[in-house]
Amino acid sequence: MEKIKVKNVFKIFGPNPQKIIPLIEKGKSKEEILKETGHGVGVNNANFAVEQGEIFVVMGLSGSGKSTLIRCLNRLIEPTAGEILIDGENIVGCDKDTLLQIRRKKMAMVFQNFALFPHYTVGENVAYGLEVQGEDLETRHKKAYEALELVGLKGYEESYPDQLSGGMQQRVGLARALATDPDILLMDEAFSALDPLIRKEMQDELLVLQARMQKTIIFITHDLDEALKLGDRIAIMKDGVIVQIGTPEEILTHPADDYVRDFVQDVNRVKVLTASAIMKKPDAVVSRKDGNKVAIRKMQEAGISSIFVTDKERHIRGIITIDDAMALLKKGEHSFESIINTEVPTTSPDTSIVDLLPIAVDTKYPIVVVDDDKKMLGIIVRVSVLSGILGEEE
Repeated sequence: MEKIKVKNVFKIFGPNPQKIIPLIEKGKSKEEILKETGHGVGVNNANFAVEQGEIFVVMGLSGSGKSTLIRCLNRLIEPTAGEILIDGENIVGCDKDTLLQIRRKKMAMVFQNFALFPHYTVGENVAYGLEVQGEDLETRHKKAYEALELVGLKGYEESYPDQLSGGMQQRVGLARALATDPDILLMDEAFSALDPLIRKEMQDELLVLQARMQKTIIFITHDLDEALKLGDRIAIMKDGVIVQIGTPEEILTHPADDYVRDFVQDVNRVKVLTASAIMKKPDAVVSRKDGNKVAIRKMQEAGISSIFVTDKERHIRGIITIDDAMALLKKGEHSFESIINTEVPTTSPDTSIVDLLPIAVDTKYPIVVVDDDKKMLGIIVRVSVLSGILGEEE
């Protein structure tokens, strides 16, 4: 279900922004437009949709347009053209009262610089949005304390922001956003100001919270590792243009152009790529209705020394080797039931390569990738694990 849909959104900075769009459509670059007209292109024809409960990460270098884009989503910055649909309602051009209700009820924003009131207690800071909504004191108190407990700050309600560390202050900012129970969280470089260790803790905390809350999150970052860790999907921006949208795995394995390829070349692939990216179809399989001679013939034709056994629904049942099959043939036996080895290493398609490494080291057979019903999806040979690490899985 689409929670947010962005259609043909432009943001041009300057006195005559509408006159610039035809120049963009003719292929003029951001630099050319700035030099010729003095107008800045913040967002250039953005199109994407975000599903309910998805973490959608927008990333790019400084000046790429990512922060401008997120501010267009709640109209802190007015788009020059295009549509932004929240639950099917276009908020571009809607009246102030409608926009105010959307900001109060459906959206909340978490900023990089925490934006806490220094003279308010932590509890009062968290309750601020509820106060703006007109909630009574008892309700504000209850919801604020619940939100603080959710982000691990129970007991700090009466403290002041300057008594907290940077990571704790950012948790207060997150709790303030959660207290109003919005459908959508807009997070603009929310963890960028934090030390690396605290930043990692906040990333982990966000993923834990998201597993419980299932909010729709737009997360802005310039850090690719952060994007790959948090994002269900990632949009990469350059000069106001979204150059690629995809899952972390798609971004790593199929970069859209040289810009994205340069972006991802130094990424620690083993933490991102999964079994589904490096698995392949087995060269051959046999079912229990097949005889020993059929198994031998299939192994000889495929040039393999072992073959997997499945049932008719492709549930994995085990593996047999050519040596065992030949020994059985000499005995004149037709069924291979007695030589099936059921100790077959299996994994899910979502297992990361880093978690496959110890399995690949310990097994002499390919790893079988199975779905939740134990049906065979593919196999992974040990060399494919190494190739995946080196970026040569193709």
